[in-house]
Amino acid sequence: MGRATLSYWCALSVVVGAVTAGTTPQYVDATAGSGIAFTSRNSATAQKYLIETMMGGVALIDYDRDGLLDVFFTNGAKLKDPQPDTEPLDKSEPEFWNRLYRNKGGGAFEDVTEKAGVRGTGYGMGAAVADYDNDGYSDLLVTNFGSVLLYRNNGDRTFTDVTSKAGLSAANGWFTSAGFFDYDRDGRLDLFLCRYLKWTFALNTFCGSREPAGRAYCHPDNFKPISNLLFRGSADGTFTDVSVSSNIAKSEGKALGVAFADFDNDGHLDISVANDSFQQFLFRNNGDGTFTENAMIAGVAYDEDGKTFAGMGTDASDLDGDGWPDIVTTTLSNETYAYFRNAKDNTFTYETQKSGLGQITRLFAGWGVRAFDFDLDGQKDLFFANGHVLDNVHLSQPHIDYKQPPLLLRGAGTQFVNVSKESGMVFAAPLAARGAAAGDLDNDGDLDIVMALCNGPAMYLRNEGGNRNSWLGLKLKATKSNRDGIGAKVRVTQTSGRTQHYMVSTAASYQSAQDSRIYIGLGTDTAIKELRISWPSGITQMLSQPRLRELVTIEENAKPTAP
Repeated sequence: MGRATLSYWCALSVVVGAVTAGTTPQYVDATAGSGIAFTSRNSATAQKYLIETMMGGVALIDYDRDGLLDVFFTNGAKLKDPQPDTEPLDKSEPEFWNRLYRNKGGGAFEDVTEKAGVRGTGYGMGAAVADYDNDGYSDLLVTNFGSVLLYRNNGDRTFTDVTSKAGLSAANGWFTSAGFFDYDRDGRLDLFLCRYLKWTFALNTFCGSREPAGRAYCHPDNFKPISNLLFRGSADGTFTDVSVSSNIAKSEGKALGVAFADFDNDGHLDISVANDSFQQFLFRNNGDGTFTENAMIAGVAYDEDGKTFAGMGTDASDLDGDGWPDIVTTTLSNETYAYFRNAKDNTFTYETQKSGLGQITRLFAGWGVRAFDFDLDGQKDLFFANGHVLDNVHLSQPHIDYKQPPLLLRGAGTQFVNVSKESGMVFAAPLAARGAAAGDLDNDGDLDIVMALCNGPAMYLRNEGGNRNSWLGLKLKATKSNRDGIGAKVRVTQTSGRTQHYMVSTAASYQSAQDSRIYIGLGTDTAIKELRISWPSGITQMLSQPRLRELVTIEENAKPTAP
């Protein structure tokens, strides 16, 4: 355990004093014996190529539609030392394949990579999941350094590479996070692709020092920014690049994370982008096929001192229960993770320090992040996957470690309380974590976590005891909207009077895809007074007193229900 980790535990003993031992659900490392035996390979070289430390995506996908979440990991490729730009990257060896693990139930998984046809090509970064062609089966998109891969689910436990057929083969650049969403509400999913920066092997330069730290991975300031890409989905399963006409191409940044939400509650999905050491982006959906980047006006471009920060992973969720989605973004050590609270007037307030998030995260470098209710008490909590960018950071910054433990923060009104110490031994394990995804892998009502590591073994963390409180799980099945119901809003009114708000999305965290199902924690309430679903099509459904402690599938009505 390093110096930063020791400092973390010292601070933790002060912060967590009010939490009673034994009341917090435990996250147990269930990787051993599960069949998930994936180790990512970054093919580290003496050149310190930046892609080596940025890899590590994970996706949750029920690819065979058996009701159990399967797990997909992206992987690197074999690099030469040095690697010429003119030579394709070698992914032929099995240790560099992307991997798909089928959930067999009972905590057991099997490697079905070859059978499914998803070994991949190129140097993998992230993944996105959605039923882009509305045929009832979840499809898979993989982002690489230099390209993307779109796999269409054939419905027989195999995939077909349709990248060229779908019109995505011309997409180029260093792709990181990606996400499917229906920005024009036409019932067909569109695709947003994050691009990091303008970088090639030939552009790699010497960074760091000769002594004592030696060569290091370069800071993004050494490279030029680049715009993101937006593709509009068509009924025939193809995509059209609308980056220019939508105004997305006007804004060049250094994008690593993306999340979608209707931040102004006007019925159209907006885009929040985490940029690395660059101003953050907030693309407001104008409802006419165009977007306006207004992060500065909205107050989410910089921290409270007007400075840029190393935005890496991000999530958008209603953290304070007021019906308006907020933004949380991970940053680098010596910064603090950013919490932008929606002020409900097209602006946000920076509440990192006020919420307690600043004190907790100062020494950490975060990647994956997910807002969800881990103990189902009705209040959204935060999970962070951590690890520094620089594998030799301790030589230049002795108070910082490369490998850092994950964090679990319990939401408490407008505050966050660090409950990592009493939530499982995994929160004492130093890791070089990157992507993270949350989902109910064992269908017991509480959310488990899968983490991808940089050049290390993946981890499956099972939530034990999170389902002691009342809960309801929802799986939406659309008929008029996009089939996954991405963008659908759910408002829950409990018998106690508490109101909660959710939105269906698989995009969040860092280079990862989440469980599309919604899990609603109700605490000690034994009934839901009212549940309202607002579909992207405009249809509204109302459900009164649904049965609890069940995962319920709700199909979109053909006719709207009066509120």
